[in-house]
Amino acid sequence: MPAWSTRRSFTSGLFGLALLPAACGGPPKVEAWRDRTCGCCGGWVEHLRVEGFEVDDRVVDAVGPYRQALGTPSDLISCHAGKVGRYALEGHVPAAAIRRLLKERPKGVAGLSVPAMPVGVPGMEMPGTEPSTYDVVAFEPDGAWRRWMRFRGLEVA
Repeated sequence: MPAWSTRRSFTSGLFGLALLPAACGGPPKVEAWRDRTCGCCGGWVEHLRVEGFEVDDRVVDAVGPYRQALGTPSDLISCHAGKVGRYALEGHVPAAAIRRLLKERPKGVAGLSVPAMPVGVPGMEMPGTEPSTYDVVAFEPDGAWRRWMRFRGLEVA
């Protein structure tokens, strides 16, 4: 086989590999709705972007209607709302928990939430302050929920 043929095959193969992520759907896309006066929400959006997510960051006057449309239980409400695929996101859910959700796709789960705003969640880091240990909870359409993952700051606990 001529050398130019081998190089062409190699180059074509590399080009094909470069297209593979796009063919597989590219990076996960998160839609986010946040209040214009909130600074920590922007930190969460930035965390997701750094972790390889594509984020459609929507600054809105009221987040409530989006939460209602997503079916987020009122006892799990936090700071901002989001959606990834068919799943709702509420509050400062770490990228690691979202990745696990997208990989496992558990039956009956409608979304993930980090209730309240613990110190050390993405967007709520406070230099010089120990991060909290907190739960990411998975909730169902009927409002039932269970622990999905436990974190201390950004580390799985």
